[in-house]
Amino acid sequence: MLNFDEASFLRIQSGAVGLADGLSEAVAARLAAGARNVFFLGSGGAGILMYPAAGLLQARSRFAAFTDWAAQIVQTGSAHLGPQSIVVIPSLSGSTAESLTVLDFSKQAGASVITLTGRPDSPLARKADYNFSNEAADDTSSESFYLQSLIIALAIMRQLDEVDGYDATIDQLRRLPELLVGVKRAAEERAAQLAQAIAARPYHIVTGAGSAWPEAFYYGMCILEEMQWIRTRPVHAADFFHGTLELIEDGVSVLLLKGEDAARPLAERVEAFVPRYGGLLTVLDSADYELPGISAEVRALISPVVLATVLERVDAHLEQITGHPLTTRRYYKKVEY
Repeated sequence: MLNFDEASFLRIQSGAVGLADGLSEAVAARLAAGARNVFFLGSGGAGILMYPAAGLLQARSRFAAFTDWAAQIVQTGSAHLGPQSIVVIPSLSGSTAESLTVLDFSKQAGASVITLTGRPDSPLARKADYNFSNEAADDTSSESFYLQSLIIALAIMRQLDEVDGYDATIDQLRRLPELLVGVKRAAEERAAQLAQAIAARPYHIVTGAGSAWPEAFYYGMCILEEMQWIRTRPVHAADFFHGTLELIEDGVSVLLLKGEDAARPLAERVEAFVPRYGGLLTVLDSADYELPGISAEVRALISPVVLATVLERVDAHLEQITGHPLTTRRYYKKVEY
C-alpha cells in the first residue's frame, strides 16, 4: 500500500481501544458524583470526530449530550454547562488555543474535564481532570478519536443500563485494528481511482447521514479544503433536498458516504436522485468492506471509522497526484486570525 505504515497504524488504533477501561472508570466516577450531562467541545476537525458519539447518546440515552464550537460557547455560554457536566475535549497536539480556552471556561463553570490528546505532557493533558493520551498523526487520528469518543458514550450508557453487551462490544472493538488493515488493502485499488476523480474536478458536494455525516463533513472541510485546497460543499443528506439538489446537473460531482445505521435511507435517497439528473455520483459505503466477527450492531456504530480508514487510502494517492502534501498550509497555524 502506498505510504502506509502498518505497524504504526496497528499500534495507534490498538492504543485507542486500549483506553477503554480507563475511560469507563472515569465516566463511572463522574456519574457517581452526580454528572447529568456531557459536552463534546473539540475545535475544528477533532470536534467533528466527536459527533457520532454525541449522536448516539442523543438518540439512545436519557443522559443529555451536547456539542458546540469551542470558540463559540466561551462567547455565548450555556445554561446546561456547570458542576453537573462532563466536558470532553479532543486535541491531537494538546495545545490548540481554542481548546485550552474552552477547558479553562469549562473548569470555571465547575465542570469536570476529560481530554483526549496525542501527548501526555501537553498543556491540555496537564490541565485536565482526566487525560487519556494516544500517540497518533493526522493520517491516523480520525479512527483513534472516533473510537475513544464512542467508548465514552457506551460507558455512559453502561452506567445507566442502556446498553446490552458492553463487554462484548469492547471485545469486538479490540479486534478492529487488524480488520481495518484488511479494509485498507481491499480499498487500495478503488482509492487510487477515487483520488484521480477527485483531483480531476474543481468542486465537490460531499454528503452523508447518521454517523457517516460527520465523516463527510470532516473530509470535505479538513482534508479536501484545508489539506488539498479543493472546494467542497459539505451538506447533510437530510438537507440535500432543501437547496443543494438545485445544483445537480451534468458534470456536478457528488461524493456520498453511506453508513450502516438507521439513517442509511437518507443516503439512499441522494443516491437515487443524483444520477437521474446527470450528476457525477461517487458512493463510498462502509457495508462494502468485510469485518469478520463484527456484529451488525457494532458495524452500525463504527461506520465512520471504516469510512475514515478507506479515505486515508484516498488521501495517500491524492497528495501524490496533486503534488500537494497534506501537511502544506497557507494560513492554518501560520498567520494570525
